[in-house]
Amino acid sequence: MSTAIAKNLMAEMKLLGMLATFDQALTNATRDQTGCSEFIDTLLQAEIDYRQKKKTGHRIKSAKFAMRAAFEDIDFTASRSITKAQIKDLYSLQWLNEGRPVLFIGQTGVGKTFFAQAVGLHACACGKSVLYMTVTTWLENVALARSSGTYLRYRDKLVKPDVVIFDDMGMRKLTSTEAQDLCEILEERSSGKSTVFTTQLLRSALRNSCNALHIVMQSLVQ
Repeated sequence: MSTAIAKNLMAEMKLLGMLATFDQALTNATRDQTGCSEFIDTLLQAEIDYRQKKKTGHRIKSAKFAMRAAFEDIDFTASRSITKAQIKDLYSLQWLNEGRPVLFIGQTGVGKTFFAQAVGLHACACGKSVLYMTVTTWLENVALARSSGTYLRYRDKLVKPDVVIFDDMGMRKLTSTEAQDLCEILEERSSGKSTVFTTQLLRSALRNSCNALHIVMQSLVQ
């Protein structure tokens, strides 16, 4: 079979990872005189890497992050109370594997939103589904869902992701109905799912959440 036919078949079967690396892999195999099995291994690995990257991109898009925050972009010279040990704990995703919630607590400007979204982006890269939203957006969506009779469907949507990030919790007091809605979501997510909150309320009732990983963030520069 000619290389042109092989490439056409890859394109037809949507083996785009193989197709993208085929020419270079063939050149390297010819130069290094590698065997057929090694050449096929290279193509298969390229296809696997391509599909994983595509899936990760889809998870990131579906998460609806407000920014592309990443652990690699963390400025460790900044004066924050969060420790490297805490960052390592967050990065390990052990809390996610255990289905524990995470609370980022601190005043405006200390990086709560950045860290929460960095956690979410890392979870996406590790194959986990994530959904990010501000509490204001959540409240608007809940009101819209209730008015359109689709509340239960919307609630189910929030239950499915491995991680849901609620940003700016406590910006205003929830009504009794809104508080009940939140409790229902958390109860549905309590089995094997993790929920991440950012809040300025140091004495928030959320801080008493059972088994939560608390990250109290405050500037060390006055």
